[in-house]
Amino acid sequence: MAKNQVDLNIIRNFGIIAHIDAGKTTCSERMLYHAGKTHRIGDIDDGTTVLDYLEEERDRGITIISAAATLLWNDHHLHLIDTPGHIDFTVEVERSLRVIDGAIVIFSAVEGVEAQSETVWHQANQYKVPRMAFINKLDRMGADFERVVGEIQQKFGDVGLPIQAPVGIENQFNSVIDLIRMKQLFFEGNDGAEIRAEEIPADLKDYAEEKRMEMLEHFANFSDEIAELYLAEEEISEEFFMSELKRCVQANEVVPIFAGSAKKNIGIQPLLNSVIDILPSPLEAHSTEAELVRDHSKLNIDPVEHKEFSGLIFKVKASTTADLYYMRTYSGKIKANDSMFIPRLNSVVRIKRLLRLYADQQEAIEEAGAGDIVAFTGPKNLLTGDTVCEKKNAVILESMQFPEPVISMALEAKSTKDNDRLDEILDLLTREDPTLGSSRDENTGQRILSGMGELHLEVTIRRIQTDYKLEVKCGEPRVAYRETLSAALEHEVVFEKVMGEQEFFAGLKLNIKPVANNEPPITIKNKLKGDVPKHYQEVGSQAVRDAFKTGGNFGYPLINLEIELMGLKSEGEKTTDGAIVGAALQLVNEVILKQGTIMLEPIMKLDIVCPESHVGEVSNYIQQKRGLVQNVADQMELKKVMAQVPLAEMFGFSKSLPKITGGRGSFAMEPFGYQPVEQ
Repeated sequence: MAKNQVDLNIIRNFGIIAHIDAGKTTCSERMLYHAGKTHRIGDIDDGTTVLDYLEEERDRGITIISAAATLLWNDHHLHLIDTPGHIDFTVEVERSLRVIDGAIVIFSAVEGVEAQSETVWHQANQYKVPRMAFINKLDRMGADFERVVGEIQQKFGDVGLPIQAPVGIENQFNSVIDLIRMKQLFFEGNDGAEIRAEEIPADLKDYAEEKRMEMLEHFANFSDEIAELYLAEEEISEEFFMSELKRCVQANEVVPIFAGSAKKNIGIQPLLNSVIDILPSPLEAHSTEAELVRDHSKLNIDPVEHKEFSGLIFKVKASTTADLYYMRTYSGKIKANDSMFIPRLNSVVRIKRLLRLYADQQEAIEEAGAGDIVAFTGPKNLLTGDTVCEKKNAVILESMQFPEPVISMALEAKSTKDNDRLDEILDLLTREDPTLGSSRDENTGQRILSGMGELHLEVTIRRIQTDYKLEVKCGEPRVAYRETLSAALEHEVVFEKVMGEQEFFAGLKLNIKPVANNEPPITIKNKLKGDVPKHYQEVGSQAVRDAFKTGGNFGYPLINLEIELMGLKSEGEKTTDGAIVGAALQLVNEVILKQGTIMLEPIMKLDIVCPESHVGEVSNYIQQKRGLVQNVADQMELKKVMAQVPLAEMFGFSKSLPKITGGRGSFAMEPFGYQPVEQ
């Protein structure tokens, strides 16, 4: 095997996902330490984390960008991606899930299944990512393993399978019982590196047997073979149990649940072992969908059968000198200085350097094969979601969809001489983050920065000031409104124009229907009949999509539309890409004038946890903010108020909540679609 190329069987590509403050980064830092990648354990409180390496991350104690690290564990190459938990940075989770083969979902034993926990779980379902669960913080006051297991079962369809049981609660928590091997595991030394496996003592025997029976009984619902052995009261070997568990996990039928405390160094090594034993290698992961560039036929990329190189850029680290591209490889092999094809650009680029990732550090390598996660430098202006492949039999890998920004603010450089530099910085930041948008206000000339929430914009502004050393003035955050058509219609246009000696012609016919909270915002179905060139179909679809983004009667992009492409006429050399774009713009302008548009505002799903005595005040506050309380549920001794509230009413909410709840409230918020603005 070539130098730096790794056997597919010993690779594991996995991510760590969770709600904010569940302990993702703490778990990741312990994994790096136990695998020998660090000589001291990174600590969030001390600002010494390896994976949270941005100054902003260390100051706030949260993860903002996904970080990747390669570590060796039991002769396996593990590619670990640590992702953010805050909803404003959901793009980092989305693109990580697109390229990993398995995941560990972390839950706090105190807070349980929180709003963002549900979001990342459903994101993992969308990408069919097999996963394990780790109930963390079992040493904390209010920790309750059984309650969190119950929440997982209730919210995610009874798929959770506890294969460990904690010993002790809160500050008495000191070990876990391995229910498969029936051993009590102690993690000793200051760093928990010494694992001592003991026979289960007499005073814990009944508890352990009860939990093992519960495990087997539940697992029997997913495995007929386990069910037969269990009902016949026959011995179930560790090897057979693990093979069935691996099969069910990789089929996304079962999620094994582990117990521990990353802060107290309890339970991390069994997680690493199970990444190898349970989660899939690139050979075992489901094949990747792709499209042949030459004829647009569909195919599945298999890491063994497909010989030509293919990879997907899932993250861009933009720079004024040399951009760094994070890439998941799917087939073939790639070497430093290779020339590769980028289908979106229809051009060949040179891969100057190949790099092995370790947070913000890299190690140069000569070659990478299928199933790897690496980085490279060389070309400019590549984007998240771009396919990298060989020109021979070029393919386009399935890309990623990102949510629209919901909030924006005006900004300008403090010194007018720095405006060009501000534009350059905004270009870098928006290339790094597909959920950031940058535009120019036609009336004021100010730059408009758009993002997923107040924190998203706040962090971006801070990066401009600290990372790029540019002082800026900012306006107040404002809602990113959208529009949609007031009713469905069918419309047809013929675009005819003469420019110089060139005649242009294109005919276009669309059937357009507004729908509630469409995802993606605009979907286009090709209903063309007859012999319309494939290239014209693609240009027409993209031109229509772009035309609706230019804005409606109120100046905002249109969303929530289902569009059918019913007709596309051409006349020899008169029909060009430009003529089709002209027809699309003409048709969209006529449709907006004829049918009219409705202004839409973004709605947020809001979960507030507070004492029962403050539920009335919280509910009144929500109603005053044009919100709607959906439900009130128990959460330990507290109450969880679940509501939907217009984003326009939520500015400054984090400062208002302590006053409403006497300082005892917390909240989680995420986008929940759009609704018509009340006139």
